[in-house]
Amino acid sequence: MYPDHTPHVPAQRAVEVHQPTPLPPTVAVSAPLVPVQPGSVPAVASIVLPDGRVVTGYAINPVQPEPVVVKPAVSRTAVNVALGGVGFLAVCGGLILLTSFIAALTTFITQLIILAAVIFGGWIAVQLFSASGHQGGTTVNIRKATFKRNHFHG
Repeated sequence: MYPDHTPHVPAQRAVEVHQPTPLPPTVAVSAPLVPVQPGSVPAVASIVLPDGRVVTGYAINPVQPEPVVVKPAVSRTAVNVALGGVGFLAVCGGLILLTSFIAALTTFITQLIILAAVIFGGWIAVQLFSASGHQGGTTVNIRKATFKRNHFHG
């Protein structure tokens, strides 16, 4: 694979010249070819190797990547204003939900108070109307005043 080491100087080595092998023409029926001149003639470069050989060929230009499209920078102020607007909308939505919750809670507490008043009032009414059937009752002494059920005696 690798050439054997020889003590010859580079100038004494044999130079092999390779000639291109022409391809036989293909027979095809097609439209006549119109010669087109290239836009620019590529430059032919010759390089002299250290051993004295000359290599001639066309220079290949490196492929240039497409330029990156530069996006305009967004200012910090614009970003802060946009984020502030989003935060403000979120807070407003939360406040609307909070006021709805408070209104519903207030209605619920009001209904509980009304229900308690109706139940307690009914209990009071049952106590008043059911006690009128018997005249007995319990006597309680408070600070020398005697209260008999539904009557005050001083």
